[in-house]
Amino acid sequence: MKTRETIVAAILLAVLVLPFGRQVSSQQHTIKFATVAPEGSTWMNIMREYDEAVRDESGGRLRFKIYSGSSQGEDNVVLRKIRLGQLHSAGFTGVGLGEIAPKVRILDAPFLFRNYKEVDHLYETLGKEFKKTFVENDYVLLGWAEVGFVYVFTNTPVRTLDDLSGVRMWMWEGDPVAEATFKALNINAIPLSVIDVLTSLQTGLIDGAYTSPLAAIALQWFTRVKYMMGVPIADASGAVVISKKKFDSLPKDLQEILLRNGRKYMRMLTERSREENASSIKTLEKNGIQITDISSPRILKAYDDAGKNARQSLVGELYDQAFLDRIEKILADYRAQHSSSK
Repeated sequence: MKTRETIVAAILLAVLVLPFGRQVSSQQHTIKFATVAPEGSTWMNIMREYDEAVRDESGGRLRFKIYSGSSQGEDNVVLRKIRLGQLHSAGFTGVGLGEIAPKVRILDAPFLFRNYKEVDHLYETLGKEFKKTFVENDYVLLGWAEVGFVYVFTNTPVRTLDDLSGVRMWMWEGDPVAEATFKALNINAIPLSVIDVLTSLQTGLIDGAYTSPLAAIALQWFTRVKYMMGVPIADASGAVVISKKKFDSLPKDLQEILLRNGRKYMRMLTERSREENASSIKTLEKNGIQITDISSPRILKAYDDAGKNARQSLVGELYDQAFLDRIEKILADYRAQHSSSK
């Protein structure tokens, strides 16, 4: 009898506990994530790896639902959807990051960096400060996802500032850094959204655009231009962020998995992007794109001076004077100690 009662009690306990147990073990946290990167791109391939890693480590409790290829809109639209709770996370270019934390746009400033070692040095030096800035504006940084050095692509050869001023240049609509850059370069740029660039090159509305070599191929812009300017105008930043509200709703162990893998896979993306940007330049040349030689110290100084003017014009809009002075001193000190930057 006692055995029977014990069995019945065990069954009742299982019936009462099992539904609850299933609910806990199967509880999922889905992060709705958007990016302008197209499917099949290196950016998206790494993002899929990141998603797979957090799924595996969390035992299926944490995952991304990914919307690629601008299907949720460009940066400004995605930001609005995050604020409304329709999305939680995104891979932003510098334009979107600047809407969250304006001072971060210094990373996209024209002619600021000479090589990737300088880029890494500045990120390492100011990393904690930038992370804090994101948190103060209700976002959490999951990892930097650098786009890479950006070049000007045109249908006429560009070497000097005068050459550049004659180009009907695209400008990303609503981007204060691009606006300041082209003003300093004496260019009357045409503001358009990213998705309108290829069509505008095809129709002749514009005959110049700027992007990384890898993106020029991925977006097919290279099919509508003939030349690439021989020096980059900027290093384009990018990052994956998540709303602090969504991040705070996650259990601590899932937060740790998300952050650790974010750092790992976004660094992997940055390194792979740099490698592929270098190989993309060779691909562009094989496809007939001519790279203009800009080696004259006089011409290089003119571009450097224009960059300084552009950065200065953004004081009071994106950052203060003290911050700009600190950035330029960090780089000046680094150059004084490293021959590769001189």
